[in-house]
Amino acid sequence: MLMAHPAVLLELVKEYEVLELLHARQGRDEVRRRMDDVAYTLCVSTGTRDVDAALTAARHQLPRTGVKHDSLLAG
Repeated sequence: MLMAHPAVLLELVKEYEVLELLHARQGRDEVRRRMDDVAYTLCVSTGTRDVDAALTAARHQLPRTGVKHDSLLAG
């Protein structure tokens, strides 16, 4: 299975968490749609089928990577 770059996973997790808070506060449809998009991307990136499992898998992969920057994404 292909694995997403840790910097990508970190950004997806952060974005999902922010969107989750926004949706809880505002309940806007566009926030929910973006949450769904990010959840789907997390699932594909981690080889899981639901967002909770995807978040767990992503978080599990992050600490042991030692990623300190996103130089592979710059360009």
